[in-house]
Amino acid sequence: MTTELERTAELPRFQALHDPRPHDNAWPAMTWPVPKHAVLTGQHVRLTPADPAADASELFDALDHDSVWAHVPGRPNNAHGLEDVLRQRDSLADWQVWVVRTTKAIGDLPAGAIVGVTSYLDARPHDAALEIGFTLYTPAVWATAVNPETKLLLLEHAFDTLHVGRVQLKTDVRNQRSQQAIARLGATYEGTLRRHFRRSDGTVRDSVMFSIIAEDWPDVRQRLISRIDR
Repeated sequence: MTTELERTAELPRFQALHDPRPHDNAWPAMTWPVPKHAVLTGQHVRLTPADPAADASELFDALDHDSVWAHVPGRPNNAHGLEDVLRQRDSLADWQVWVVRTTKAIGDLPAGAIVGVTSYLDARPHDAALEIGFTLYTPAVWATAVNPETKLLLLEHAFDTLHVGRVQLKTDVRNQRSQQAIARLGATYEGTLRRHFRRSDGTVRDSVMFSIIAEDWPDVRQRLISRIDR
């Protein structure tokens, strides 16, 4: 019969971690919420706070593809359903939903076209942290400058204006395209949350977790600028 001591001896040995910032200074206060009329503008995209009533119809048409919603629960059936989703999320104190528009023609899409949605969520001013998520784009802009510039604008605003110290990103373990896209930003893989939350089909997903902290931001910024300027 195996004793408790023997079972414990069979477990992998855990190496306790040390504080990487033992002499850290107090972090400045994070600014939140985002001002209602904030607009983030780059070379290729402009991010504006979502207006559910005005934006839902064009955004629904842009996102109404099976590939867009393959790993995202709660796909709306029509523009009214998407309007409800935007309204509900935008009402949350720890969310800021942004609509992504082009500033110039991209492929067959004209300047000013709505091509996606993205968000700040789980904002925690006390901890100077937030997440970037609920990011969906029309397939017409996949593998273009749209995502890297959208992330650049969001990260720039988060670190330089809102004074966050940590931005996290997560994705379904089955969404390998998203995992690769997040890694290409320069985000650090932090681990996998096992059986994290339920998918639309009733299965429970593992969530792959990444982060970018203030110390990473200068290198991440240069990496994104290089990708956008290619």
